[in-house]
Amino acid sequence: QIQLVESGGGLVQAGGSLRLSCAASGRTFGSYTMGWFRQARGKDRELAAAISRSGLNTYYADSVKGRFTISRDNTKSTVYLQTNNLQPDDTAVYYCAAMEAAYIYYRSTANWAYWGQGTQVTVSS
Repeated sequence: QIQLVESGGGLVQAGGSLRLSCAASGRTFGSYTMGWFRQARGKDRELAAAISRSGLNTYYADSVKGRFTISRDNTKSTVYLQTNNLQPDDTAVYYCAAMEAAYIYYRSTANWAYWGQGTQVTVSS
């Protein structure tokens, strides 16, 4: 199994940036596809970005493409989400997730077996 702990959330003004981190412990981090989901109040949890085991392949939701960047450091067992030009619509709890499948385009939460507790991102206008 793998345990995930997010950090880096907070309150930021529109146009600002945050760097979210997710530290993993347990089994070999490099054997997991990693993703960042987000869930706004009253809405379903959605996949914002995902990254392959090697880090060579990435996926972004249309709503974050060009503003968010996902990356990973397998030597540090950590995945990052750099969020730029944040807007009020980006306000949500951001969750780190992991799965053993290699396909990075699974957007359903049911495909992702491991979850962190989440970190709140609030963007003020």
